[in-house]
Amino acid sequence: MRLTGMKILQVLPELDQGGVERGTVEIAGALAAAGIPSAVASAGGRLAAELKAMGVEHFTLPLASKNPFVIFSNARKLARIVKDGGFTLMHVRSRAPAWSVKKASRISGVPFVSTWHGLYGTDPKFLKLPYNRVMLSGRGTIAVSDCVRKHILETYGADPKCVTTIHRGADVERFHPSAVSAETVTSAKESLGIDPQVPVVSLPGRLTSLKGQHILLEAASLMKTRSFALLFVGSDQGRVEYSQRLKTMAAELKGVKTVFLDHSSQMPLIYAMSDVVVSASYSHPEAFGRVITEAQAMGRIVVASAHGGACETVSDGMTGFLVPPGDPAVLAATLDRALGLSTEERARISTAAVKSAVENFSISKMCSKTIEYYKEIHDERK
Repeated sequence: MRLTGMKILQVLPELDQGGVERGTVEIAGALAAAGIPSAVASAGGRLAAELKAMGVEHFTLPLASKNPFVIFSNARKLARIVKDGGFTLMHVRSRAPAWSVKKASRISGVPFVSTWHGLYGTDPKFLKLPYNRVMLSGRGTIAVSDCVRKHILETYGADPKCVTTIHRGADVERFHPSAVSAETVTSAKESLGIDPQVPVVSLPGRLTSLKGQHILLEAASLMKTRSFALLFVGSDQGRVEYSQRLKTMAAELKGVKTVFLDHSSQMPLIYAMSDVVVSASYSHPEAFGRVITEAQAMGRIVVASAHGGACETVSDGMTGFLVPPGDPAVLAATLDRALGLSTEERARISTAAVKSAVENFSISKMCSKTIEYYKEIHDERK
């Protein structure tokens, strides 16, 4: 798809790590491949190097700031960037920079759209609702899942015609069942002190109670199956008290090897090591849950909390298993079931999971839908 006349500026707080940042880089790459000029504005970060390698320009501004004076200054700078650079559309992905983008749009006359990447908190309502509503003040809004779209419509009374769902995507070429050799998996398990013959249950995600690592550990203590290992991948990001609580719980587990990794740049290997991948969020649902689709793309058995985006990516008993949020007993029983699957049952679920990820939740589908969305906004201006 080559579209003339379009030039896109994506705007976000920073480019360090996370789904928002990764999605921005993926869209930038898709735009470049389609011959559509684009740039990104943010406070910078390690992913800026990937933009440079693509030949995508990056404008460094303090867009992570919530200071009203900085927001106003950013607005004027963004307005100058879009006018001087001939940009035809801005795409903002977070609330603080959305205020700058809204003002820049008024100054420059260049429209903008937004993406809601999460289920934003609303308390206290008299402050948060007006603050969040800025994301609805552009030409249109993208929701990363149907549950986010429903939240927007019900909470803010938005016009359904102005809110479009475009699911986030997994890199199905990087996360592929044959991406990692059996020899590499065996070596990786041994390096972590895990018996290669023992199944692994993993939970990738930063160490925070919102992700429910403690629920998985409690479930592990209730499981009938005792021959397995637990693998947690994610930094505590300064939540020392919580991480220490998890390690204390892990130490009390009898016969279960538990490994904590602060970070891994080799997520295909993490999934390949895992017989079951868990998403145990409970008090705050995942807006989409990219870990789930990445694991499914690699044919892993997924067990996820039955709320938020997981209800759109996991078909219970078909492409994985859903459990009530925050229920260690049911999670324990489901993990026992998942680890006890026959070869035929495991193959059936694995095949269906890969098919679902490839057909419905790939990066290529996310990018093509987003570019088509840009085209619709662009055509409306003509």
